Amino acid sequence: MQEKIAFLFPGQGSQYVGMGKDLYENFPLAKEIFDRAEEILEIPLKDYCFYGPSELLKTTAICQPAIFTCSIACLYALNSKINIKTDFVLGLSLGEYSALVAGSILKFKEALKVVRYRAELMQRQADKSLGKMSAIIGLDKKYIQEICDFCGDVYVANLNSPEQIVISGKKEKIDLAKQLCLQKGAKRAVDLEVSAAFHSPFMKDIAKEFEEFLKGIEFSLAKIPLISNVDALPKIKPSEIKTALVKQLYSPVLWEDSIRYLLNQGITKFYEIGPGNVLRGLMRKIAPQATVINIEKSQDIMELGKLGELGS
Repeated sequence: MQEKIAFLFPGQGSQYVGMGKDLYENFPLAKEIFDRAEEILEIPLKDYCFYGPSELLKTTAICQPAIFTCSIACLYALNSKINIKTDFVLGLSLGEYSALVAGSILKFKEALKVVRYRAELMQRQADKSLGKMSAIIGLDKKYIQEICDFCGDVYVANLNSPEQIVISGKKEKIDLAKQLCLQKGAKRAVDLEVSAAFHSPFMKDIAKEFEEFLKGIEFSLAKIPLISNVDALPKIKPSEIKTALVKQLYSPVLWEDSIRYLLNQGITKFYEIGPGNVLRGLMRKIAPQATVINIEKSQDIMELGKLGELGS
């Protein structure tokens, strides 16, 4: 019986200076992706990815197209050497746009334009410096939700694993919520490197603009089902995918539920494609028995080739 496989794509926060450089130098298709991205964006994206500075690479407007481009360069480099048949695609927040390309829902050029527009809208919110996000480690979601309700203007933004839940909201309210979570027994409360309340109702005022923008982008019927962040269920039709992408801006990311859905579908092997290994770390907390293979460097792809990691 053939193994069932899912491709996972990372989101904002997985970036690092130097990402993609090795792939650019060793895979013609990866080089083509980076070169095309620079032409479309009209910014020195390769310099940002390969050489930094890290502070610039962390900004939403640069970070999101950079991670997306690097992830697709990884995907194309992998596909140029190894034929892996995947059953589902899934991405964490921004990573959902890489999954759209992997599922043949959007072409690279169109997806990059969408990512750039989304990043600019989110950067606009970040520039207002009104909100923040924080990861709460080691506290049950029931208590986190109660604390969010008590504080007001604080929302559960990412349900990443049984151990990690991200909250989002107004700065002073997040600081209060963090204190209360620690008092309730949380192991840690760590601020994320973003300056806006992403995945919360504070994003609703940009959602309408994003929805209008998506009307001009042609989506295709998914060749590989996309597991949506907003309800942890598969999406195939362009209309339902567009609706979910808009809702994703202001709704919680149901990452743990999405992974559990895939496990229930018989997925036993996951490929994390793109910079970093954040998703592998989350998987250890959700399903330690699952196999996660990271694809971000030339060596990763060449080792798979040697092992004969071939799908039919």
